Amino acid sequence: MKLSLALASSSPVARKIRRRVLLGALFLAVLLVVAGALAYLTRPQHASPETAASAPTAGSPSTNREKPSSVATGPDALSPPSSAREPLAYAKAAAVALWSYDTRSHSQPEQVALLHRWLSKQTDIADVDSVDSQVPSPTLWGRMADSGQYATATASDARFPDAFTDALRENPGRLTETYVYAVTVTGKQAIAWNDSPKGGAESRTVTLAVQCLPDHACALVGVLPAVAR
Repeated sequence: MKLSLALASSSPVARKIRRRVLLGALFLAVLLVVAGALAYLTRPQHASPETAASAPTAGSPSTNREKPSSVATGPDALSPPSSAREPLAYAKAAAVALWSYDTRSHSQPEQVALLHRWLSKQTDIADVDSVDSQVPSPTLWGRMADSGQYATATASDARFPDAFTDALRENPGRLTETYVYAVTVTGKQAIAWNDSPKGGAESRTVTLAVQCLPDHACALVGVLPAVAR
């Protein structure tokens, strides 16, 4: 309790530390401690009974995993979908954005700004640093730009980690306090450059925290530090 009060400080540094601690706690919970996941997912959101009743049910066996399909990168891959209200589909689109870049048309700051458009406007939970860490440093970006490097991506599968769904089955009402879901996305990233337009592809997997409030488009909360199965 004392730690929670300390992290609730209004200072920018305290808020930054709080976000990192909470996101890390979600990852550890998904892997090891179900109770920890609930602690992350139950940050105050003051949901009304009406909105709670209309929340998506992540723990439902029928919605635990989205049917395999490909969400491919394209001209609008870095633009967040304005009407996505389902966490699995939204997480797939967000993963494609995180895995896609083009040093020929965007600078490093522009790439960061484009990804920030995916983040939740609720600044007390949005982990900006975890998203920024997905973008190469300005120095590395410059070297990549020298060779015209770019990446396209597809997301083929999205699922709720087992510990996350187990936690919701134990106490499904907790989700309605934040509407934050943990989603693990699997796909491929293809990297190419001037001298190798065909490049090569490799498998990618990431676990995202996404918020899908009732009657609102989903938003990205952050990228977990490691993959949760």
